[in-house]
Amino acid sequence: MSLETAWLALLGLLLAGYFVLGGYDYGVQMLHPFLGDRGDRGDRGDGHGQEDTRASRSAALDAIAPFFLGNEVWLVAFAGVLFGAFPHLEGTLLSGLYPLIVAILVGLVLGNAAIQLRRRAHSPRGRRRWDVLIVFGGALPAVCWGIVVGLLLHGVPRRADGSFHVGFGDVFSPFALACGVTTALLFAAHGAAFVALRSVPELAAKARTLGASLLRGAAAVGSLALLLTLFGVGASMTNRATSAVIAALFAAALASAWWHFSQGHNTRAFAATCCATALPVLLVGAGHYPYLLISSAGAGLTVGHAVTDGATLKILSAFGVLVIPVILAYQTWSWWAFRGRTGLRHPSYF
Repeated sequence: MSLETAWLALLGLLLAGYFVLGGYDYGVQMLHPFLGDRGDRGDRGDGHGQEDTRASRSAALDAIAPFFLGNEVWLVAFAGVLFGAFPHLEGTLLSGLYPLIVAILVGLVLGNAAIQLRRRAHSPRGRRRWDVLIVFGGALPAVCWGIVVGLLLHGVPRRADGSFHVGFGDVFSPFALACGVTTALLFAAHGAAFVALRSVPELAAKARTLGASLLRGAAAVGSLALLLTLFGVGASMTNRATSAVIAALFAAALASAWWHFSQGHNTRAFAATCCATALPVLLVGAGHYPYLLISSAGAGLTVGHAVTDGATLKILSAFGVLVIPVILAYQTWSWWAFRGRTGLRHPSYF
């Protein structure tokens, strides 16, 4: 494997890792208002009804509390590799997708701030306001990431000077929107699987039921994206055979996750949704290789044109050998330290 290919694989690994880890953060945020125990609502007669509802409504957020800021390190590492190893791709990609990148960052900031500030609200109305921002902060980046994937699969318009530009019509095309909605539903199902894995049995059962419904929705909208591709207005893949195999694996991961949800297998369902959230990144990378960006005509920016010079890659490789193991070690430690179901191994946070 050449050094260029190794760094491309690392770039894809970091983005896929963020989709897996950040994906369940987005999903839990979107599902937060729907995973409260409705049976605890109202006053029980002892004056503690509102507090019971608050604790129940926070149960989903407690599942991600030890991880939701730490998972952002994968996005930071992805951006670092993109800037350092693929400067020509960074300059083209970020400028072309600037509105979507800004929307993703806005969602991240609002969602993280709302989660932190929700517990400071002293009234149900105040908590509901923060709940709206929490859901918005999860849904907006999820949809935008899906649109980004859809644009990369379809191909972006190329100008005469070789630069790429994404317009209003490209972002709101049927295929891009279908990819955005599919990704949002998938992340929500992934979040449901994470809550089922981390929560007490009653909440886990509710999360499994919700997750199975979301997976059916993701499969339905994803089928629309596939249909658009078959009619020639969807994905335009360079390596069609490879893309077909990855798409089949994606469908199999969705089906497996749905089956394990219905059978009550929380760990297996979460493993399947992890695969499903990572596969779109592999589809973009392997389906278009050696292109990183393509136009509707099929030509585009190749790996060789996007990567930095060999001397810089060697310097970065020495840096990557130190940083990547630290990231993996941190993630492993955090999962081990906060293993077990919420409320049994660590206190409530929100």
